[in-house]
Amino acid sequence: MSTEKKVLRVLRSQPTTEGAGVKLRRAFGFHQLPHMDPFLLLDHFGSSNPDDFMPGFPWHPHRGIETVTYMIEGMVDHGDSLGNSGTIGPGDIQWMTAGSGIIHQEMPKAVSPMLGFQLWVNLPKANKLMEPRYRDITSDIIPRVNHPGGASINVISGSIEGVVGPVKDLMVDIEYLDVYLPPNTVLEKATKNNLISFAYVFQGKGYFESVKEKTIGPEHLILFDRGDSIYMATGEDPVRFLLISGPPLQEPIAWRGPIVMNTNEELDLAFKEFHQGNFIKHR
Repeated sequence: MSTEKKVLRVLRSQPTTEGAGVKLRRAFGFHQLPHMDPFLLLDHFGSSNPDDFMPGFPWHPHRGIETVTYMIEGMVDHGDSLGNSGTIGPGDIQWMTAGSGIIHQEMPKAVSPMLGFQLWVNLPKANKLMEPRYRDITSDIIPRVNHPGGASINVISGSIEGVVGPVKDLMVDIEYLDVYLPPNTVLEKATKNNLISFAYVFQGKGYFESVKEKTIGPEHLILFDRGDSIYMATGEDPVRFLLISGPPLQEPIAWRGPIVMNTNEELDLAFKEFHQGNFIKHR
């Protein structure tokens, strides 16, 4: 008999400014640690005003994490110290493993509206200093699962009903889904009891427990408790949300700005190397 993952807490994303002046909403970050382990941060950026996003994210370093950028609308140019460059647009994913160190920039194009997300995933201690890598996943290779009742799920990583996402060979086995439920729809998804699972609603509103006490709308994150199934449903309104799960690392976290390691000594070394010009260790 399956046990439903109950809603442990609901968080409203908070407005903040990042990069060179990009206005966005932070669904969770440093202050929610360690409850979100292995996830570190989720930013929701979206606006019809180019002034809110055009400053972008000029060149900056990362070490010890993965950054996952998912675009719904708009376009972002990318460049990095590995020599990668390109543009991600609607439905595309940029999955970057910083590992031992990478320097990159993400600069939005003047296309509005802009809507997207960036998720930070912690790397295990054993992989903190791995060789950096960059993966550009275009929308045409992301499979969609369509249900008879109208529900549809874009499978970015992990799997659902035997459909496997294109992002594989991950250091942390993350399941990343983009879920749409039309009105008056129920969707139940099997999961593993030990996973940290959350949903982030960005359009419409829905129920995230079978008791259906109240709907949860845009700009809210739902953190689930333990259990082996997730219940999702709608009433008269549709809903669209990210559904993301992963196994907790349960390792020490030392975090300063764009670098996340296991000890403060490792952080000090990373910033010292960055300022001295020997941060990049690519083979």
